[in-house]
Amino acid sequence: MEKIYVLDTNVILHDPKSIFSFEDNKVIIPMVVIEEVDDQKKRQDSVGSNARIFSRYLDELRKKGKLCDGVELDDGGRIKVELNHQLLTELPKGLDPNKPDNRILATTLGLQEDGEIPVILVTKDINMRIKADAMGLAAEDYATDAVNIDELYSGIKNINVPSDKINALFRDKKLELNELDLEERLYPNEFINLEDEFGGSQSALCCYDEAKNKLIPFIFNPTDIWGIKPRNREQKCAFELLLNDNIKLVTLVGKAGTGKTLLALAAGLQKVVEDKSYKRLIVTRPIVPMGNDLGFLPGDKDEKLAPWMRPIFDNMEFLVGGKDENGASAVADLKEMGLIEMEAITYIRGRSIPNQFIIVDEAQNLTPHELKTIITRAGENTKIVLTGDPYQIDHPYLDSNSNGLTYVVERLKDKALVGHMTLYKGERSQLAEIAASSL
Repeated sequence: MEKIYVLDTNVILHDPKSIFSFEDNKVIIPMVVIEEVDDQKKRQDSVGSNARIFSRYLDELRKKGKLCDGVELDDGGRIKVELNHQLLTELPKGLDPNKPDNRILATTLGLQEDGEIPVILVTKDINMRIKADAMGLAAEDYATDAVNIDELYSGIKNINVPSDKINALFRDKKLELNELDLEERLYPNEFINLEDEFGGSQSALCCYDEAKNKLIPFIFNPTDIWGIKPRNREQKCAFELLLNDNIKLVTLVGKAGTGKTLLALAAGLQKVVEDKSYKRLIVTRPIVPMGNDLGFLPGDKDEKLAPWMRPIFDNMEFLVGGKDENGASAVADLKEMGLIEMEAITYIRGRSIPNQFIIVDEAQNLTPHELKTIITRAGENTKIVLTGDPYQIDHPYLDSNSNGLTYVVERLKDKALVGHMTLYKGERSQLAEIAASSL
């Protein structure tokens, strides 16, 4: 049955292509949304970019017909800019009719009163959905890029096999996949923990090579990467992905204290400083404050970034401090040599970055569109590592199911150049593990 979808401003600023995501249904853009998007177009971040992209889309559609009458979309749907309902519909008492959110609600309410076609408000604002429900309106989150966090691909799988298959893997350094009666699909670079099906203690940790359709032992067996030793199975798997130059994108997901950032930095330093496989290590993270923002910060770019990059510096000084009595000085020396660069996400847009090892920390605070922008910056022989905890999100319109990190994990899990690992066990301290697991 045909439906009418009314889009809130935050949906468009989250994904400017959202207007094309509703198949053969009708998409309504209230005039107040156009005004709010216009207010954001001069921003020099992803929000401003999305506002400008959306405006260009509408301008192209305008050439096909009048937006006030509705314009046909390629997928059979129809888009219309609604002018009148926010003026004609009476809002419930207590709601300010001049407030943009309330004008969007009025538009939705007016459309619902017009006919029998179901009208649904699409918004990423939880309170907006609550207000819509209180007014008897259907409302839902923008779910096109949503992922069920409870079913997120983990990167590792336990498989029970006869003990002779485990012996064959150790003996032949491979195990043909057709020798196993598997019902589940394996993804490229997925890790497999083979266990004795009869309950014996024998087991083997291996990796799936899609090109050869075989299970193979680990290529790397790191015992000391910049003073870091893997403490559990998942960390060992993470190092296997981080040290493999054939895997160009690595995603590491885990709660606080599981070692995501530390493992990525250790591998990056190893690859850049010791192995010289890459020209430079670039570390970046989204500038999204937890709690109240501190406002504008004084100084040049590095001084402005210093508070946001403090967690990175802490980990870096811990690593480099193992080789130098003055860890902080050693980090500064690496920066002066051009081997390490701290960069803001804002300045990555438009760049082409070849032959570098890039770490994007706290990637759960980025939208799918922002992460796409970052990943498409990768030039020849560049490796990108995304780390983050989907349960610790500071972005107002993202959650554990709709952030860019989980979206990338699910959408790219079947690609040969991509590897993923979910880290479960906290290794920072007993107190940190208790807090992450129990609070």
